[in-house]
Amino acid sequence: MRRKDREVADLEGQLAILEQCPVCRVAINDPASGVPYLVPLNFGMAAGPQSLTLYFHCARAGHKYEAVKACPRASFCVVDSSEVVPEDYSTDYRSVIVFGRVRELTESAEKRRAIELLAQKFAPDDSAEHRAAAIDGYWDSLCVLELRAEHLSGKESAALAEKRRGE
Repeated sequence: MRRKDREVADLEGQLAILEQCPVCRVAINDPASGVPYLVPLNFGMAAGPQSLTLYFHCARAGHKYEAVKACPRASFCVVDSSEVVPEDYSTDYRSVIVFGRVRELTESAEKRRAIELLAQKFAPDDSAEHRAAAIDGYWDSLCVLELRAEHLSGKESAALAEKRRGE
């Protein structure tokens, strides 16, 4: 990263940004044209001390699915805060970019765990019984994709970096 003074280098800080964002953008390679394909998605995540895994759901047909099958390399981006600061001709923002490989989850237990994470993120007050029934209702057609982070990069605007450092 060129601007080290704006880097959010620690995993804890990067996860805090990720937790604030309901929608990400995933960039994959279009196998037909070779042109990057960028798609907004809802996502869930699981983090360990030194790891991050992101989860998405999709149909087993279509542009996104075919692109991932042809080339599993992907990048993922979220922007937590994005407030225009007109007097500075700038924007206050916090963002995280993740690079990794995407794979389809085919084993029932890992697929169930991933879709439960997504469901709990977007409906945290739902009952376990209702959530299970909803998932079971579309289980057979459900495709869950996993992106394991190989590299993360976090960044924030100069003003937000100064606030974080207490300047």
